[in-house]
Amino acid sequence: MRDLPPSRRPLPTAEGIERAARAIDPVFTGSPAHDSAELAKALGVRRAVVKDETGNPIRSFKGRGADWFMAHLPADDTEPLVTASVGNFGQGMAYAARRRGRALTVFAAENASPVKVAAMRRLGAEVRLGGRDFDEARARAIAHARAGGGRLVTDGDEPRIAEGAGTIAWELTRQVADPLEVLLVPLGNGALAGGVGTWIKHAWPGTRVIAVAAEGAPAMARSWHEHALITTPTADTIADGIAVRVPIPYALQVMRRCVDDVVVVPDEAIVAAMRLLHRTLGLVTEPAGAAGAAAVLADPAAFAGLSVGTVACGANLTDDRLRRWLPQAARCGG
Repeated sequence: MRDLPPSRRPLPTAEGIERAARAIDPVFTGSPAHDSAELAKALGVRRAVVKDETGNPIRSFKGRGADWFMAHLPADDTEPLVTASVGNFGQGMAYAARRRGRALTVFAAENASPVKVAAMRRLGAEVRLGGRDFDEARARAIAHARAGGGRLVTDGDEPRIAEGAGTIAWELTRQVADPLEVLLVPLGNGALAGGVGTWIKHAWPGTRVIAVAAEGAPAMARSWHEHALITTPTADTIADGIAVRVPIPYALQVMRRCVDDVVVVPDEAIVAAMRLLHRTLGLVTEPAGAAGAAAVLADPAAFAGLSVGTVACGANLTDDRLRRWLPQAARCGG
């Protein structure tokens, strides 16, 4: 099949990522990179590095892109903002909007995580629940914006959001002396994969960037492989942060320039990876945050003996899910 038609909007750049790294609210930057021999041994790789995005005020990487996007809006622009979110991007937007005195409405699915919904509201967002999943919530957000409700902001569909996410890689290349052979990046709407990939191909051109989607939510993976927009009827995975049914064309275009492969992983491997990250590093991650490590567990032969990195991109779990998937962490209070 032919590639998707090119977007008329600018693509994220290494220069933009470097500017973002020096300008984003510092509460979201400077996250640690854990270089763990114990994790490497458990995964069967030569080296394992985890960039930990779970320690900031919203416990995910999404604040980086949201803050960089908001920094480019005119200071005298008071139009309300509208977005859809599973929860983490909504938190990032709410944090950045509150900092600048901007009104924000977030559309989320009826079954959205109550922890994430409560956090968005606590940060000042108006949250409207409706639809059976994220993509139905996104359709409601689009309709609301078109009806005059405000400017629509779509995660994965804005170059500044990708550049903000790319600052994770900018930091990683300064924290790790030697280039890694493989970097595994969770794949939802594609901002993280596109931003991280853009910087890695600039700074470490020999590093393979592999995006990791959930097996039960393969729309972005299939679209990338088939060079077409492939929508799926369901997104059936525990990894709500990467549960996408309707792919983002712009994100796929960005990924085409900087991602070497896209793989999918089953939920069983994701849970095993969550437990492994907690046992070896003490990290509590939500399922999407463990997708990169899950890719190694799901196909150990593909990574055996390599130096591998990944991003623990979020840690917003309900108490019920924490007890179910990380009982040791629940007993220790997280």
